[in-house]
Amino acid sequence: MSGAICVVLLLIFLYCIGLFDGELKVKPAVFSGGALLVMLILLLNSLLSLRDKSAQIVLNESYFSGKTTPLAKAFGAGNWEDVTAINLQKVGGDTLVVVTLRNASNYKDRLPSMLWKMAYHAATQELNIMYSASVITIESDELYGLFMSYWKLSKKESGIH
Repeated sequence: MSGAICVVLLLIFLYCIGLFDGELKVKPAVFSGGALLVMLILLLNSLLSLRDKSAQIVLNESYFSGKTTPLAKAFGAGNWEDVTAINLQKVGGDTLVVVTLRNASNYKDRLPSMLWKMAYHAATQELNIMYSASVITIESDELYGLFMSYWKLSKKESGIH
């Protein structure tokens, strides 16, 4: 779909620079050229991400990490011992698994300022990291169950009940 949009934008750009009728249309050429550039960057980025064969979400007894949302990707790996809650939250057309973490100061240097403001809840001094099941081939309830089972497993491993 992105490729088709790029082709259409390229044709519009070529028309605006006068390739077909010899008449230069500056404003539409600038607009279509800018839109084409943005779409090409997005297309290349998505094509490069197809080559990434690593797991979208990693869960084990000691940590969890994921790349299903920009926030989760920037956050990296979190420790199960800092988890205080795991919930499902409906956001737009997607249901996200939200992992709430204490000791937010331990994770502050991982996130850019904008993402930190999205994740940090000042009243409770906790971080909310969101993971989406829509990127992988399971339902959000199943992903929630996996997060819960690994969290419970990590509590047993560390002796916390």
